[in-house]
Amino acid sequence: MTALRTEPLIAAEHLCVRYGASEVLHDVSLAVRPGEIVTILGPNGSGKSTLLRALLGIVAAHAGRVMRAPGLRLGYVPQRLAIDPSLPITVRRFLSLPVRVPHAAALSALTRAGLPEVADRQMTALSGGQLQRVLLARALLCDPQLLILDEPTQGLDQPGEAAFYRLIEEVRQATGVAVLMVSHDLHVVMAASDRVICLNGHICCEGTPQVVSTAPEYRALFGLGTQGALALYQHVHDHTHGDHSPGADGHAHGHSHAPRTAQPADHSDA
Repeated sequence: MTALRTEPLIAAEHLCVRYGASEVLHDVSLAVRPGEIVTILGPNGSGKSTLLRALLGIVAAHAGRVMRAPGLRLGYVPQRLAIDPSLPITVRRFLSLPVRVPHAAALSALTRAGLPEVADRQMTALSGGQLQRVLLARALLCDPQLLILDEPTQGLDQPGEAAFYRLIEEVRQATGVAVLMVSHDLHVVMAASDRVICLNGHICCEGTPQVVSTAPEYRALFGLGTQGALALYQHVHDHTHGDHSPGADGHAHGHSHAPRTAQPADHSDA
């Protein structure tokens, strides 16, 4: 079966971002296509959140460009949400800020996120895992084509992480939404992805989780002791991804991933 060409939902071409005299991102090119889960993995200070902000249009590019599909519907789940403990607000009211959401739509989003029973609960009474699911429900209200998640499991234990990433996979299967996740975790995130991009100011390597986890560039960043973590959540899928640089072919269902070498970034034109 021949791979079908699909246009990216969002893409960056040779993106560079500076804060003052400091270049935080250098020559970053990537693309996310319909229905795939892509994880950007890197240590603290590697530019992961800056890359998200650039893709979202919050941070201006010093060089390169960001492209979005026309009319792209985006859902966003932040790292954390600080709520004033003295502010009484239920989950249902939170989902209607700033624009009122019909009750049926709110309940449907909470059900999709696995928490239909918390609609009348106070936001401050939620556990960390419940709060992240409520934030996911809010992001799903716009029926997004692309979900962007910025370290969504920060502060959760490993079982909580595994449960959240399983939920993301279930949402993807049910809705067809594409997912771009950012993380520094080395636990379940690798196996929860179709494709992993290792970032450390530039793209060090990318490929399937199994390939990237053995790449020298990945080992140089994270060491050798991460393999056992993949067993927490084994992500099984039956499709092949092609080259995911902007303008490349997409993927065709019905094939398993063919082994290939993780691709280091080419900076010959930098």
